[in-house]
Amino acid sequence: MRSTALFKDTCERALSTAAQTLIALVGTDGAGMLDVGLADSLKAAAIAGLLSVVKSYAAIKGPIGGANPSMVNTEQSTDLDLTD
Repeated sequence: MRSTALFKDTCERALSTAAQTLIALVGTDGAGMLDVGLADSLKAAAIAGLLSVVKSYAAIKGPIGGANPSMVNTEQSTDLDLTD
């Protein structure tokens, strides 16, 4: 994560994951589906955001991903023959 673009992409993913987790937990608490307080919801959202950063780092450094924080290799292949 040496470039600004990778840092921004990783932060965007982590913040959106944390926000989605927080909204889901607060929403289910409000609907009476789970009994989770705001403090516990914030803790879970922080952990989800941290795990998103770890996943992004693993995608960059690992064998599956590419040059971006996605687990899907989005780099263009030079082999355009789809019949093989």
